[in-house]
Amino acid sequence: MVVKENSKTQPADSTPNEHVRCLILGSGPAGYTAAIYAARANLNPVLYEGIQPGGQLTTTTEVENFPGYPNGITGTEMMEDLKKQAERFGTQVRWGIATKVDFSSHPHKVWIDDKTLITANAVIIATGATAKYLGLESEEKYKGSGVSACATCDGFFYRGKDVAVVGGGDSAAEEALYLAGLCRKVYLIVRKPFLRASKIMQQRVLSNPNIEVLFEHVTKEIYGDGVVEGVKLIKRQGQPDETEVDLKIDGFFLAIGHTPNSDIFKPYIETDETGYIITKGNSSHTNIPGVFACGDVMDKTYRQAITAAGSGCKAAIDAERWLSEMGL
Repeated sequence: MVVKENSKTQPADSTPNEHVRCLILGSGPAGYTAAIYAARANLNPVLYEGIQPGGQLTTTTEVENFPGYPNGITGTEMMEDLKKQAERFGTQVRWGIATKVDFSSHPHKVWIDDKTLITANAVIIATGATAKYLGLESEEKYKGSGVSACATCDGFFYRGKDVAVVGGGDSAAEEALYLAGLCRKVYLIVRKPFLRASKIMQQRVLSNPNIEVLFEHVTKEIYGDGVVEGVKLIKRQGQPDETEVDLKIDGFFLAIGHTPNSDIFKPYIETDETGYIITKGNSSHTNIPGVFACGDVMDKTYRQAITAAGSGCKAAIDAERWLSEMGL
């Protein structure tokens, strides 16, 4: 495979401000781990933190399932540790958001904050995914204090308690089933009069004695004194028999999907119908030579800090080997 350098005359607004060997976009477990491995391989990585420094994990109060932390650690503290480790080996960590890219020629071009143009021999995309929320003010108020978008991450804190899960698809069914193994009672709040989940998942949910499905219910408001204590629902909203339901719960889980942060890459990078970046086989290679993807922006299955970190390691190794093969 031959990488052609861009020989075309660049527009006046496309004069590079800087050229780097390895550019990393995103600062969650995937981005920071990629930076650690890239720095140790003497790739002199530059990492831009993005819109949410530290990624989704910074919205989690306590992380207890990441190896090496027997007493647990907050998501913010863990990300600070990973950042310091990456900087220790020489990574330049900067604040900034990638707003535009041009992967049509090499070196690759990335604009930061619509003004700074960086050219890079290799680009590692670790921009993550954003959990979908209902858009309620009370959601924001109790985020990290009873409101969560990851049952696998936070379900452990609700052992023996009552919780609610919002959603009607396979993800919601999986979250409800997982929580049913930990919690006393799981309410599955479904907006429609039916589940969208696959037949096998529907059967598992409906046959589980710990799960109660509330069809035709929408969330009005979450409430509590500092932490979630309950949720107000509207049953059969807009119908003549519309009623308000008050549900006492300790945890409120969103399972209505994630949006991968991949929009700016779509003109060049192959994605699936949802927007998750497609990588080749078991590697981090995208369809564009020299562009790699890791973490939640390409993983719609696991979405865990440990798997994101592992994929960040793979991306850095793939990038180092590719750069070596290309003589870059």
